[in-house]
Amino acid sequence: MAQPQTADTETGLIEQAQHGDRNAYGELVRRHYQGVVLVVTRMCGDAGLAEDAAQEAFMRAWVNLPSFQPRGSLRNWIYRIAINAALDVLRHKPEETLEDEQAGRMPDQGAGPETALIEKEQADALQQAVKSLPEAARAVLVLREFGGLSYREISGVLDVPIGTVMSRLNYARNRLREVLSSEMEIMEMNHA
Repeated sequence: MAQPQTADTETGLIEQAQHGDRNAYGELVRRHYQGVVLVVTRMCGDAGLAEDAAQEAFMRAWVNLPSFQPRGSLRNWIYRIAINAALDVLRHKPEETLEDEQAGRMPDQGAGPETALIEKEQADALQQAVKSLPEAARAVLVLREFGGLSYREISGVLDVPIGTVMSRLNYARNRLREVLSSEMEIMEMNHA
């Protein structure tokens, strides 16, 4: 049975990695990779761009690891780097049409054709609604809803007061609700 992950073992890995131990850093990457990919995927809205952003984030983290202070949360520090890497990737992304972005997505093959189509449309609508948010609101929403961070952790990651986190999250949720309700009405009319 695997031993539970403790702060002490992570602290030891951080110290080893800060002294150039690539294997220790590899273990840290392994522990945080899935969360980082989830966060950057929701920020970018595209798996390929998210993979680029995640790789960039871990390279930046490796380069800057000597300056990391172990008294803080490594996960939060890496998420901050990942959010910035995702935003950089998005800024340098060539413009594509919506059809180009969605061309590679396939509906769930286990569902019936109509159900699969509706699920795909709903997922696409959600992703487009998230991508339409201003960067600051999107970052807070993604870290809270997809990264599972607390308000305090998001405050630390983004270096903004907790009140700002709460305000941005409220704005993002309200905006998503507005956008998605109009999208759902359109989808219902198309499938009626």
